[in-house]
Amino acid sequence: MRATKDWGFAEELDGIRDEVAIAGVGESEHTRASGRTPTEITAQAVERALEDAGLPPEDVDGLMWNHTSDGFDAQAFRDHFGVKQEIWESKEGGGMVWAATAPYQAAQALRQGHARYILNVFSVAWATQRGEMTGGPGQFHAAELFKQNLELPFGWFPQPIYFATIARRHMHEFGTTEDQLGAIAVAGRRHANLNPGAVLHDRPLSLEQYRESPRIADPFRKEDCCLISDGGGAYLMTTPERARDLRQKPVSVAGIGLGTSSTGMHWAEQSDFTATPQVFAAPAAFEMAGLSPADVDVFSCYDPFTIVTLMQLEDMGFCPKGSGGGFVEGSHLHFDGGGLPANTHGGMLSHAYVLGIAHVVEIVRQLRGDAAAQVPDAEVAVYGGYTGPQAATLLLTRGNG
Repeated sequence: MRATKDWGFAEELDGIRDEVAIAGVGESEHTRASGRTPTEITAQAVERALEDAGLPPEDVDGLMWNHTSDGFDAQAFRDHFGVKQEIWESKEGGGMVWAATAPYQAAQALRQGHARYILNVFSVAWATQRGEMTGGPGQFHAAELFKQNLELPFGWFPQPIYFATIARRHMHEFGTTEDQLGAIAVAGRRHANLNPGAVLHDRPLSLEQYRESPRIADPFRKEDCCLISDGGGAYLMTTPERARDLRQKPVSVAGIGLGTSSTGMHWAEQSDFTATPQVFAAPAAFEMAGLSPADVDVFSCYDPFTIVTLMQLEDMGFCPKGSGGGFVEGSHLHFDGGGLPANTHGGMLSHAYVLGIAHVVEIVRQLRGDAAAQVPDAEVAVYGGYTGPQAATLLLTRGNG
């Protein structure tokens, strides 16, 4: 590991630049409570990813999903598609940071001959399941023993409370304003309004409407907080050579970085309270790719709350620490605003809460030139994945196929 600050470090990753191509992407329908199961949702996303790539299910021999979710494993794949082949599996895929690091695991499998065509999949049915959960997505946090004993009794739960505290600290230290957080929400909503698949496709949002929105946890208003929805996504990975034989323009994986906070899930103990482990992940990813933040045409990041977008913009090197508020003002994050287009599908704030898998689908589409809110001539795109204890950076570039 490479320690650069006292509270975290960058994981050591071998270089995999241009060893993996993303050859197909797919999403399920993104909805409010639908009654669907995670398996049904994932199957729809996988069907669409394979159709996008022009690859028959019989050729899939690798599958990545996440150990924290209801996994769509190899047997579920075989049962759904009626196929019988052996399938290499990894539980280190899915959404969040794993939506960024899955290509790293895939590169190892491709190198070692374990698989040729590998799917990374993720879905949630949390809108449908919400009534069965403690604090909605706070369920996982409520089950963690240290949080049960050291945070919950003092009212520091669930996620809106955590990040409202962080946002207030950022405002105190750097002068960040509520309107600047609102600019992030407005940009995401405008992109969602252009995206027919977004949950809030038909719900415009102006800064004035943002200001009138009800408080959730000071300083957050409703639009500072992500959706709770049903949905999922999938993307297909293979070698660049095989990708060129498929239907779509290949998108190349240029760099990956993974940063870890030593305080784990306990943000209250992190010495730099207004930072994310992107301060460790992003430099490593840019170094692997031979690129810099100035080369990025499209930015995307895991955005459960507006402050998390702002902090990742700072921590990934797009603006100095503390200046994120001014950076996001006005139309700077809009796809046609002349700045840095951010979460051009709408993000988790306005598109769907599918924990980052849709962000990777979106930046692949941007680099292929077929996104709904298309950034002209996009050549380099980045996704910042986040869980709190970890952050990951995925850099993609337009392929040559």
